[in-house]
Formats: sequence, structure tokens, C-alpha cells
Amino acid sequence: MTEILPEDGTAGTLIGRVQGKHGPSVVSVRADGVFDITAAVPTVADLCNASDPVALARSKGERLGSLEEMTGSLLAPVDLQALKAAGVTFAVSLLERLIEEHAKGDPGRAEQVRGELNSIIGADVTTIKPGSAEAESLKKTLMARGAWSPYLEVGIGPYAEIFTKAPPMAAVGYGAEIGIRSDSDWNNPEPEVTLIVNSAGKIVGATLGNDVNLRDMEGRSALLLGIAKDNNASCSLGPFVRLFDQTFTLDDVRKAKVDLEVTGPDQFRLRGSSDLSKISRDPLELVTNAMGKTHQYPDGMALMTGTLFAPTEPRTPGGTGFTHMVGDIVSISSPKLGTLTNKVNHCDKIAPWTFGISALMRNLAGRGLLK
Repeated sequence: MTEILPEDGTAGTLIGRVQGKHGPSVVSVRADGVFDITAAVPTVADLCNASDPVALARSKGERLGSLEEMTGSLLAPVDLQALKAAGVTFAVSLLERLIEEHAKGDPGRAEQVRGELNSIIGADVTTIKPGSAEAESLKKTLMARGAWSPYLEVGIGPYAEIFTKAPPMAAVGYGAEIGIRSDSDWNNPEPEVTLIVNSAGKIVGATLGNDVNLRDMEGRSALLLGIAKDNNASCSLGPFVRLFDQTFTLDDVRKAKVDLEVTGPDQFRLRGSSDLSKISRDPLELVTNAMGKTHQYPDGMALMTGTLFAPTEPRTPGGTGFTHMVGDIVSISSPKLGTLTNKVNHCDKIAPWTFGISALMRNLAGRGLLK
């Protein structure tokens, strides 16, 4: 199972969660296997809020088996954390959101709208720093032309778009089915690096995420963001959280490259990539937009940083662009974070989410793990 791991294997501090015989367990992934450390730290949120998460992750623990033996039991590697996401953090994604909005969710109009917007905007938004005087000047020009948009507001304005992707405990992990709505005809994966942030607003590590987006839903109205984003199994995280230590730092996140491959039951194959060095807002800026004096998360948060990947390649000859099919295999990988793989299904065909925070607390209490 070396393909699931980062390129340097278990050299870093890797933590995760597995569905054990007694319930969800916090684990540490090491060269000699997967170790249950739930007796030392009952939740990943507790671990990330500790004064020394790395030391806690190295607690002795009980060996559950090899990684290969445990892969089928992997859960999303966070638990009580708020599941947040940043949108429109790359210039390419800004343009694609504008296209969705102007096309009113109709993929057939996407190419026409793309040309129209390039003519209207004129300026190269990739060179504009959000919140700068230049951005404010462009805003005034576009408002005068009736071309301003909520997406431009968060793309080049002073405030980032931060939204709730899903409730705590709702994310799925490696190997699980990931969901799209059956009434969506235009959707895609969003491969993203996800920051793991403690209650004090400190980034303590990172993982991979798939912020599945229903482009037709969001394109009809920005107010449909909840329907476009938060559905059963529409968020996957994993395979593991890599904590910051001597092998992995915030600078590694800043220059991370994320590759995506979609392999369909129709033999269609899509490849793409995202490069965090091209992000318009630094990860620290995104965190300060998401939490601070005005908004606290006592259990921390997992913050998806956005993607510059926006597939426009037609899936069928003469088609209007990419959209998912049931059965698609989606793999997201990054050298320092490993590979997250999921299979696409309709949300209502995937087992409903039933194990939430109260169930976890009862389970941990019954195992004598809460102090």
C-alpha cells in the first residue's frame, strides 16, 4: 500500500482514524504498522489542541496491524473539527465561478460566456492582489459597466470566501464512496490541500481533500451554495493528517502540488493539477479570515484551501464539458501528503450519515476513554 503514503513514506508524523472493533480510533501510522493511540488522546481534535501534538502522536499505543491490513477501515482523519472551505482562491477558479454564474448553471453556454467575460473584464486578474488599490479600481470600473459579481468580491476584494463545507464528522475517508446529487448535470471534483488548525488558530498540519462541487446548482444562484456543496458524502479528507515537524512545514504547504486523476467506467480519463504557489491568498491569511476574535472554533477546524483545477475538457465527442459519472474513481495525490482515492456515487445511494458527535461521545464514554 505504498501508493497511499507520501513519497517519503512514514518519515513524517502521520495520524488518522480507523473504524476499530470497538468504534472509531485515533491512530498513528508508522513504519512498523498502524497503532491505536486513542487511550492517550480520544479525538484528533484533542491531539491537535495539545501543546505538543507530535509528541502525543508518538505515544506507544496498541498495534492494530499493517497499513495494508487497515486500509479498508480508514475514516476521515479529523473528527470534531469544523469542516470549512475557502472559495475563489485562484484566478482560474474565479473565472470559472463567473462563467457558472453568467451561464446560469447551463454547461452548454460555458464557452460562449468564457469569451464574453474575457472581453468585459479586460484586466488580467491573475496579477491583481486581493484587497489592493488596483483591485478596488477594477471593482469601480466593472460596477460602472454592470459587470461586478459576488465572485469578484471574494476573488479580488479584501475578504476571502469562507463557507461551511459540511458539519463535523460528515467527511468520508480514503476508499469511501463520495457523493453527487442525481439532479445535478454539471459537477466536478475539487482537489485541495486542507489545513488542520487548532482552537488557537495555529496550523498544525495538513491533509488532502475533495470539495465536490455541483457547478449547475451554484451557477443558478450563489445562494444555492449549501445545496451545491453540502450533501451526503460530498466531502472526503485523507488519507492521513501530516503534522508539522522537522520533515514537513507550512512552507511545504505553500509550494505543494496536487495532482488529480479521474478514471471513468466509460474509459474516460481526466488528469489535472493544482499548485498552491499560485494561490492568491496565503494559507495564513485564509485562516485569519476563517477564525479569530470574531469567530472561534474550540475544537479547531479543517480548512480546504481551494483549487485552480477547473475541468473544461468535453467528456464525450461534441459534449459541453466535464461532469462526473457514477462509478468514477477519483484520486488526489501530493508528494508530501500521499493519495486520497474515492469512488463516485449518487448521494441518495450512499449509506446515510448517522454517526455524529453525540454517538462518538457515547462510544468513547462507553470505552472509558473520556476523562
